Amino acid sequence: MASKRISQETFDAAVRENIEEFEMGPDEAVREATEQFESQGVDLSTIVKTAPRVSADGPEEPEHDVLQALDALREAVACSQPQEVLVPLARFHNQCQEHRPCRFLAAQKGAYPVLLAIWQLAMAGDPALLLQALDTLAVLTDGQPDLLDAQGLQLLVVTLAQGTGAANLTCTALRLVRHVCLKHEQNRQALVKAGVLPLLTGAIVQHGRCADVVREACGALRVMTLDDDIRVPFGHAHTHAKMIVQENRGLKVLIKAAEGRGHGTALGDVSFFEARLSWTVQTAQGIGAIIGSSITITLLVSCSRHQDLMKQVLSALRAIAGNDDVKDAIVRAGGAESIVATMTRHLANPQVCEQSCAALCVLALRKPENSRVIMEGGGALAALEAMKAHPQEAGVQKQACMLIRNLVARSQAFSQPILDLGAEALISKARAAHRDCEDVAKAALRDLGCRVELCELWTGQKGNLAL
Repeated sequence: MASKRISQETFDAAVRENIEEFEMGPDEAVREATEQFESQGVDLSTIVKTAPRVSADGPEEPEHDVLQALDALREAVACSQPQEVLVPLARFHNQCQEHRPCRFLAAQKGAYPVLLAIWQLAMAGDPALLLQALDTLAVLTDGQPDLLDAQGLQLLVVTLAQGTGAANLTCTALRLVRHVCLKHEQNRQALVKAGVLPLLTGAIVQHGRCADVVREACGALRVMTLDDDIRVPFGHAHTHAKMIVQENRGLKVLIKAAEGRGHGTALGDVSFFEARLSWTVQTAQGIGAIIGSSITITLLVSCSRHQDLMKQVLSALRAIAGNDDVKDAIVRAGGAESIVATMTRHLANPQVCEQSCAALCVLALRKPENSRVIMEGGGALAALEAMKAHPQEAGVQKQACMLIRNLVARSQAFSQPILDLGAEALISKARAAHRDCEDVAKAALRDLGCRVELCELWTGQKGNLAL
């Protein structure tokens, strides 16, 4: 893996040398320099790999397009006229968005203070310029969260607080929050301390029918619950998750958003984040009833045609059903039947089948009454049909075996009906085909009352060790 790094100036000097000393064309010079440095193990992921151009003013040293755009933007900001800034700002935005290394080079050359000045200028009352400035900052900080300073942090909170009326402005500000908090624990904690959490949940309440806002708000909230900054030994992910749920009604807000119509893929983001919150914070019994009725019925039934969304919803159900009271709430709300119907409808999709079996497996664990509901709803038959449909998918085979085992572990009366469906042959086949299924297949066969040969790995007797 490449571990060495060079500056943009070093790369540009090598390109110019190839052009001036070896009379190469610009493209050939760049290609030769790239191959030279990569052969030495240099990481060029943040290097602009194009030949610098001479600007119209003819500077002493050629500049890359993004730096020429930055210079033009800097001159426009110096005039302090908002109408003079929009065009060069759009040009600079396009340069940063087009190539990832361009924004790294722009940041090294002082782009952030220029954009911060535009942000302050636009706060005086120019919504179009403010939207463009935030959008450009969101692009610039993607992968560079260290750029955010105390002044920018305060401006971000103020903008979110004042811009709740405009969906596009709120959406862009939320994206900026997500970018500056990803892999940056200090920014997360500082923004939470500044009061950003109620603004994030408030954005979902305010713009609950805007799919883009819901998606970005869920993304920003989810980043607040991550522990992904390797520079700090301990993060506040769990604390932030508790604050979202307990102080800002996070789960109720997300469930309300999920009940809205027309979100499409945004519902997947809602369900995914609900799963994370419910897994991180072991919520109370009352939450279980709400989730059981809202998520299971509203999403599994009304949006069952969307396969990608179904995978997210099923994953959410699997995560939140770790609590026994939540399991019962989901089953009472008709969740088990909805999961079986979803699996039957999308039997050709291995991911949906795997997540469906996994969700039913959790619902049946230590719950004989839930197992009865699943059996009566055709859960065992659907799982075995999934095994037949996807014999090469280890995940489907494993989850189906676990479901069969949980169904009969405390309800032996279900063993014979399941065996009559051909379970023994399918489980044995899965055990032979997939190493990951060895243990769960044995457990399923054992609890079904089938003959299983167990291998005694160690008898406890002393013996010679062969090295």
